[in-house]
Amino acid sequence: MYDINKFIGNQRMQTTDPEGHLAGLDRWSPLHANRIAEEEGLELSEEHWQVIFCLREWFREYGPDWTARQMTHQLERDYADMGGRRYLYDLFPHGPLAQGCRLAGLPLPHGTLNRSFGSVH
Repeated sequence: MYDINKFIGNQRMQTTDPEGHLAGLDRWSPLHANRIAEEEGLELSEEHWQVIFCLREWFREYGPDWTARQMTHQLERDYADMGGRRYLYDLFPHGPLAQGCRLAGLPLPHGTLNRSFGSVH
């Protein structure tokens, strides 16, 4: 569970939501993605950048009305020759959409996380 006082007092979090997704798309840069990746123990390779830029391009083309199901199917089709879903999870162990969107500076697509189940923490 998030401590609201930490959220208010933490300057970095004022530009992101509690899950770390940017509040504004114009604030993203590759440097931002590298910082997040470093915090998550992930070293970004050329393959990571391909997926990140694919997500950004897809968002640019279709806007915020995309769904997790649509994006998952699109990513699986785009990367089927490389292993599809397994390949994407190898690149982004915390989920190609959740972690990929966070690194790409995008809001989560509808249906990515179901917050109604609460937390085990």
